Amino acid sequence: MTVHHSEPDGVSSESMAVAVSVVVPVTERCDALDEIYRVHAEVLRSLVPSFEFIFVLDEGYEKAAQPLHGLIGQGEPIRIVPLQRHFGEATVLMVGFQQAQADVIITLSAYFQTLPEGLRTVMSSLNEGYDLIVTRRYPRQDPWINRLQNRVFHCAMRLLTGVQFHDMSCGLRGIRKHVVREVNLYGDLHRFLPLLAYQRGFRVVERDVAQHPADCHSRMLRPGVYLRRFLDIITVVFLFKFTKKPLRFFGLVGAGLFSGGLGISMILAMQKLFGLTGLTDRPLLILGALLMVLGVQTASVGLLGEMIVFTHARKMKDYTVKSILKYKGSME
Repeated sequence: MTVHHSEPDGVSSESMAVAVSVVVPVTERCDALDEIYRVHAEVLRSLVPSFEFIFVLDEGYEKAAQPLHGLIGQGEPIRIVPLQRHFGEATVLMVGFQQAQADVIITLSAYFQTLPEGLRTVMSSLNEGYDLIVTRRYPRQDPWINRLQNRVFHCAMRLLTGVQFHDMSCGLRGIRKHVVREVNLYGDLHRFLPLLAYQRGFRVVERDVAQHPADCHSRMLRPGVYLRRFLDIITVVFLFKFTKKPLRFFGLVGAGLFSGGLGISMILAMQKLFGLTGLTDRPLLILGALLMVLGVQTASVGLLGEMIVFTHARKMKDYTVKSILKYKGSME
């Protein structure tokens, strides 16, 4: 199926000449960017006829990109896109996707996370027809605390969504451009790109690649970061399962609250009827009534959501068409 899209700003008609666009989001941390370019460009030259590297700089990383200016002067296919303030990795990636000229996009971390030979695995899987290639650093060489955090995170996602990945935070990915046109990233949802793409019906596969020896330091985050990650998980689970069925989520929560309040109220009513105790000065009576009210209100939010989804159902698209086979014969 051929889909026509307008070109993003700054992209010329030479886009067909570029086989692969490599997007490197420079945010939070980075290693020597010129060295990252050299080792990965060396591998890509043996795989594709042409490529480009797009380094998108979050605020404060202009100095780190200075060595790249010399490479640009030598004619290397590098573009640098600095942002005026800090936006975070999701926005940085989206900017890189918009600037990409090729239909095949590879994302890399701005620090050494996987060995450059992992590019061969990604390109081989893309040639097999997959839409999104997720890489898994295996075997892991970093400290046990990193592996434990990774295992807990992915076990939680598997239990909540039913889809199993092992290393969604790995920065090496292969993506076809029609995927990033359909999947919007914002906030910190870049970590869940494989899940969001899978939800839309794209062919997603996970491949093992070798971890870089430099990616072996312990990573312990601030408590606030873990809280934000937990909220992100809730957001993704809701988007993954209940985007078009909000009543199932809010109705379930509301039914639980209402049932709890009704149970408390019935127990108190039975105690009153049999003269076991009075209802005066019983905080449980207030709690029971409050839970029932909250249950009704929560279910009402789900009903409002269903009405909104029904109203906009014709405009919502949560699927992708792989191809259309047309009958070319004429009918008598």
